[in-house]
Amino acid sequence: MADRIHSYKDLHVYQNAMNSAMEIFTITKNFPSEERYSLTDQIRRSSRSVPANLAEAWRKRRYEKAFIAKLSDCEAEAAETQVWLDFAHRCGYISSEKQLELDSKYEIILFQIIKMINNTNKWLIT
Repeated sequence: MADRIHSYKDLHVYQNAMNSAMEIFTITKNFPSEERYSLTDQIRRSSRSVPANLAEAWRKRRYEKAFIAKLSDCEAEAAETQVWLDFAHRCGYISSEKQLELDSKYEIILFQIIKMINNTNKWLIT
C-alpha cells in the first residue's frame, strides 16, 4: 500500500480529511454571525488541522516518534472536530442527519489515522 503513495495528497485519509474540512467550511457559512469568533472558528480550525497535520506527519517519516506524534495530533484534532459538530447540532445549526454523516466521516478518518499509527513500519523512510 505505502509503495504506491508518493505524496501525502495520495493518502485516502488526507483526501477524506480535506473533503470533510471543506464540507464543514461550506456548512459553517450558514452559522449565525455571533458564532463567528467561537464555534465557527473552532470547528474550521480543528477540521483544517487534520489534513495539515497529516502533511506534516508525512514529512517526518524519517523519525518514528515524530511521525507518531504528528499522527496523534491528527487524531486529537479529528476528535475535537466531532465535539464541535455535536455543539453545532445541539445549538440547532446543523441537522441530526448532517451531524451523524460528518461524525461518521470523522470516525473513518480516526480509524485510518490509528491504522497508520499501529503500522508505522509501512510508512517510515528507512
